[in-house]
Parts: sequence; C-alpha cells; structure tokens
Amino acid sequence: MSSVEQTQPLISHLLELRNRLLRCIVAVLAVFLGLIYFANDIYEFISAPLVDRLPEGATMIATDVASPFFTPLKLTLIAALFISVPFILYQVWAFVAPGLYKHERRLIMPLLFSSSLLFYCGVAFAYFVVFPLVFGFFTAISLGGVEFATDISSYLDFVLALFFAFGIAFEVPVAIILLCWTGATDPKSLSEKRPYIIVAAFVVGMMLTPPDMISQTLLAIPMCLLFEVGLFFARFYTRKEDEEPEQVE
Repeated sequence: MSSVEQTQPLISHLLELRNRLLRCIVAVLAVFLGLIYFANDIYEFISAPLVDRLPEGATMIATDVASPFFTPLKLTLIAALFISVPFILYQVWAFVAPGLYKHERRLIMPLLFSSSLLFYCGVAFAYFVVFPLVFGFFTAISLGGVEFATDISSYLDFVLALFFAFGIAFEVPVAIILLCWTGATDPKSLSEKRPYIIVAAFVVGMMLTPPDMISQTLLAIPMCLLFEVGLFFARFYTRKEDEEPEQVE
C-alpha cells in the first residue's frame, strides 16, 4: 500500500473529527444564545441555597466592577455546555462506533447514557441536598462582629467545584463496570477490597470538596453506595475467557 493510500484514511478521520467538533461547538453556542436572556435568572437560581440562608440584612457582593455582568454569562455558558452533554457524547459515540466490535457497541451506548444520567444526578444531589446543609452550617457559625458577605464570583467557583466533584463521583458504577468488563479486575476481587475502597472514598471526598466535614462526608457516603451498585451490575458485564469479539463490518 502506497503512502498516499495510507494517508487518505487518516485525513478522512481528521475531517470527520473536525466536523463533529464543530457540531459540538455550534450546539453549545446555540444553547448559550437561547439561555443568555435568562442569565441573571440562572444565577439567582444557583445562588438561592446561600441567599435563602444568609443572616438578615446580609447580601452577596461584587468586588470587581465587571463581575455582575460576566459572572452570570460565565454560568450561562457552563449551563449550555452542561445541557449539551448528551449531544456531545452522541458525537463521540458516532465517531468511535465504526471501529468497535459488536459487543463493544452494545455496551458503550448504555454506558454513555448512564454516565450522563449519573452526572446529572450528582449535580442535582449537590444542589438539593449538599448545598442547603453546607451553607446552613457556614452561615450559622459566622464569627461575631464579622459581616457575612460572599463575592458572587467566589461563590460561582465554589459551587462549580462542588458540581464537578459530585458529578464525577457519581460515575463510580460506570468506572467499576468498565474495569470488570476490560478484565482489569473482577467483582469478587473488588468485594474483598471493600474496606480499603471505603477509606479511599473518604480520602477522595476530602480531596475533591472544600475543607469541611459535611461536604466530605456527603460525597463519600454516596460513593460507597454507588460502589455497591456498580459491583452488582458488574457481575453481568464480566468478560468471559472464551469470548471472541466479532469485528463490525
């Protein structure tokens, strides 16, 4: 095979990758433009768990001149990316699917769907369960003589870090299924290591969350429960030794 013939498939793959990346960017921008009118409303919704628990007379502040304008826009762009995740994952799936085996195609699509759903569940858990407890705790222990006033940009960075941490942590079942399916480990071995994994969950909770015991514990406990869920479903995805994959035509 000549070098020209070898180069043509590579160029076609690069062109397809470029087209799918452009589709993802267009999708995010389209959602962003649709949400930009509601930028302030979106920020008010995200800040509600803290605002509702502020001491009487306290408000959020902006320490930078442009913060009231750029902070809601930044949140809206992230929300657009968040909403576009299923479409982006579909583009990833469509790009890699032709090179997968049949049994891999049957596994990857459900995993893409479940990983998106679990990430959304992690974000929702952080907003509806963790935020009220964490912010209620922080506002209750404020020092005497110190006015509680949070900068809107600092608050956004704080909640985005928690959203990301809980969204990633809720992917534990998918990670376990992939590890067992690829043969890196097996459910029996993971069940024997359960005490070490529980300790590791609390260590991860300490590393991914702000330095308070509430958010660390609220992250570690769901990770332990999701580990058990992943362990249960991994038994159905353990690769058999005599399994011979068939290439997709």
